Amino acid sequence: MMDTTTLELTMGKSEAYDGLPAKVITLTNRIGMQVAFMDIGATWLSCLVPVQERKREVLLGVTNMTDFDKQSSYMGVTVGRYANRIANGQFEVDDKAYQVLTNQAGNALHGGPNGFDKRRWQVEAQSETHVVFTLNSEDGDQGFPGNLTVSVRYEITDDNDVTIRYFAQTDKATVVNLTNHGYFNLLGAESGFDCLDHILSVNSAQYLPTTEVGIPLGELESVDGTGFDFREPKVISQQFMQDEQQVPARGFDHSYLLNTDTQSGTCAATVTSPDSLITLKLYTDKPAMQLYTGNWLEGTPNRQDGEYVAHAGVALETQFLPDSPNHPEWPQPSCILQPSEEYSFYTRYQFVV
Repeated sequence: MMDTTTLELTMGKSEAYDGLPAKVITLTNRIGMQVAFMDIGATWLSCLVPVQERKREVLLGVTNMTDFDKQSSYMGVTVGRYANRIANGQFEVDDKAYQVLTNQAGNALHGGPNGFDKRRWQVEAQSETHVVFTLNSEDGDQGFPGNLTVSVRYEITDDNDVTIRYFAQTDKATVVNLTNHGYFNLLGAESGFDCLDHILSVNSAQYLPTTEVGIPLGELESVDGTGFDFREPKVISQQFMQDEQQVPARGFDHSYLLNTDTQSGTCAATVTSPDSLITLKLYTDKPAMQLYTGNWLEGTPNRQDGEYVAHAGVALETQFLPDSPNHPEWPQPSCILQPSEEYSFYTRYQFVV
């Protein structure tokens, strides 16, 4: 298994889009858990969790910039300025209409064709246990209004927690929705097993049905009596392709409105490996979570000079509901950031072994 030292050396020899090598920062806790992050895309590159005296890589990823540029699955990147989809790339802020760049089926996905995942972020601060990346996004970037300053802080603890804190400020009212797009496979990213035998729970009673291209139909629906009901832990395959909603997406690619108790620290979701040796517990103060079972991962480069298969990993993307700029009626905080406000949210991943 490739360790993070080798990973850092490999990525460090790879030139990014600007001709300079990527910068990789590795953090280690006292238990031996290691995580690695890269300045390109403020990307979470690696997550090695000690399991029975061995380290298990639980995060899908690549080892060089060539493969990073090839992959279009957003593996481990920080997504922005607006994660998920905006219908037709259109919205209004303060009664002014905006058209942002579109990049998927006529809609804006994950910030547009040149989103935050493709930028070189600055390393503002780092220590043995944390790293802070910052980025300036100019007014008009991909069509979005306002000069936006963004900060992402990754921190590791001795409890095998990885916490991501997001901050942003703007000089003009704008929409902001930041998330991390990591894919997890708790049996091992390069194990050859998919994520469908993992056991999942989601602290949510409502999900958002979508069109065949992932745009919300408009109304939240109860998970009761549907394949979207993970209020009790269930094997993902047990619920897989059990609803017409899942057919166009080839599985789960839907957003859940999290129950309000998650705002006060209750666990938002859990994922347990089929061998029961690792459980990932997710905590967040974001109002929603996109569950994506890697339905289109086939052909994505992996760390072994090969390719991942469909459903090789599961993503738990904490965020606002998709297309929120066009749905102020939804029961969640506004996704519009005003100059007088600070965007501030966190997501914590706890790996229990």
